[in-house]
Amino acid sequence: MRIALAAVAAIAIAAPAFAQDAAPFTGARAGVTLGWDKTHGQDGFTYGGAIGYDKAIAPKITVGAEATLEDSTTKFGGIHASRDLAISGRVGYVLTPKLLGFAKVGYDTTRIEAGAPGHTNLEGVRFGGGLEYAVTPHTYISTEYRRTEYEDNFGGRDAVIAGLGVRF
Repeated sequence: MRIALAAVAAIAIAAPAFAQDAAPFTGARAGVTLGWDKTHGQDGFTYGGAIGYDKAIAPKITVGAEATLEDSTTKFGGIHASRDLAISGRVGYVLTPKLLGFAKVGYDTTRIEAGAPGHTNLEGVRFGGGLEYAVTPHTYISTEYRRTEYEDNFGGRDAVIAGLGVRF
């Protein structure tokens, strides 16, 4: 009986600690993104938005899901890498009370336009990582590097992204 009471007391004490350690990095979020994009040796500008949800699963560890919708100015050889839609999972580690380091992996689909009116959609795997800084308990800034590897030997795409968002 004493062991059971001790276990209940430990859980009751630890649960608020989980929430406190990861507090600014949990819950629903939405933000805008912009950054540098490179495909087939050509640089461009990417811009769009992201929505997601993160949850603390341990004192300093969060897991979450994210969806992004972006567009790009990157063009190469008469081809325009335009609309980009991705769904990713991410794992984060609270480095300081206001700084989260994270890694992500997920599915990506990109529209490749090859002159009017033709286009094709390529699918691939997106992976990367970054940092998120809690400016206030409900606002954040972030930066990340991501790589997407596409199907059909199309090659890959690199991006360095900055974000500004809110948590609900």
